[in-house]
Amino acid sequence: MQKMNKSKKIILGLGFILILAFVAYWLPPVHSRLSWRLDSLIARIKFSFNPPDQAVFLPTPNVQVGSTVAETLTPMFTSTPLAFTSTPQSLTPTPTLIFTPLPSYVSLPNVVYVTQKGRWNYCGPANLTMALQYWGWTGTRDDVAAVVKPGIQDMSLDFIQRGLSDKNVMAYELTDFVQDYTNYNVVLRYGGDVDLLKRLVAAGFPVIVEKGYYEADYTGKIGWMGHYQFMTGYEDGIQSVIVQDTYNDGPDFRIVYDEFANGWRSFDYIFFIVYPPERETEVFQLLGSWGDPNWSYQHALDLANQDIQTQSGIDLFFAWFSKGTSLVKLGQYSEAGLAYDQAFNLYAKLGTDVQQRPYRMMWYQTGPYMAYYYSGRYGDVINLANVTLSTVSPPTLEESFYWRGLAEYALGQTSTGIDDLRESVRLNPGFTAGLQMLKDLGVQP
Repeated sequence: MQKMNKSKKIILGLGFILILAFVAYWLPPVHSRLSWRLDSLIARIKFSFNPPDQAVFLPTPNVQVGSTVAETLTPMFTSTPLAFTSTPQSLTPTPTLIFTPLPSYVSLPNVVYVTQKGRWNYCGPANLTMALQYWGWTGTRDDVAAVVKPGIQDMSLDFIQRGLSDKNVMAYELTDFVQDYTNYNVVLRYGGDVDLLKRLVAAGFPVIVEKGYYEADYTGKIGWMGHYQFMTGYEDGIQSVIVQDTYNDGPDFRIVYDEFANGWRSFDYIFFIVYPPERETEVFQLLGSWGDPNWSYQHALDLANQDIQTQSGIDLFFAWFSKGTSLVKLGQYSEAGLAYDQAFNLYAKLGTDVQQRPYRMMWYQTGPYMAYYYSGRYGDVINLANVTLSTVSPPTLEESFYWRGLAEYALGQTSTGIDDLRESVRLNPGFTAGLQMLKDLGVQP
């Protein structure tokens, strides 16, 4: 009897402790410090059973679904840089320009290194801060992040970092920041090459590129992720560019030309330049043919077709994906969808014991959504979004919710579509496309 009473006391005591722990967890000072750690632990447990690289999207190109509802929707999405990268009328880029031979070594002075450390997913803000500060801007990486990474309005994360859950900042978000919040100009193009970047840097214009980056995760597998790098020099003697790497490699890091280009392939050789308005003519003269955005898209398509003939494995996947991206930029959505189909079918065949599939690809680039949506392939938009959101815990990719919402709405799933559009702006209160679409539909965020 005494043993039974003792056992009951122990059980009651443990229950009381658990209740106290539960109550204490939800006290604001405690919750703010533990919730994000608990979320991280839950994500690790979840992905230990369902690794994100095992989530595979298989397209259905023969299933074309149209809807009269879709005709009333005109998605607004600012990833197309035409609005802020059009060639000035006074400038006519030409491929026959003759440039002065470049020096064999350039390392730009007055570059102030900015790290992304001490913050989460701060690669974009840190790199853009360096580009702006090079020209005399007095803001900080947090000033950039306050606009491009507003994040969920979750006060429990404010003591760490607002926008903590935002996995990525798109290139258009960074260029929009320059246009809307500074006195500088910016030009974004695709299909770049190392020689062009060297020409720009030698003339005093550092360049930001977005490219792939590999590192081992906590399981020991090699994972791919997107990463911005700020190029401020080059050295022909060792065939290397000089970058300010905000992550592991630090300032004045050298990357061999071929290795740099290989990592760049996964983002369709995208680059952008920040510069003072009074130097715009000089910038476009240096760009030559790249001054015309449509020329750059076509050139990027040519590069992708070349890469498709020469690459294999994960790099062949990137080449097909880049082909789709270039075709989207050219407005050829059906053809883009078929290129993305090839990419995703190759993706399904990737993966080894030591290297993950690049499951973060759709965190950074949303071209497939546009290609499938504008081709009437709404089911593929929804399925791709579902797979993409399954790779994030918790799911915090506003672009995926946005495009899934549009596809659902187009199929007549009005309530579900509006819910997804609302979720896109809850996740990112500054997400212009989602806000505008809800306004167009006459509903509140």
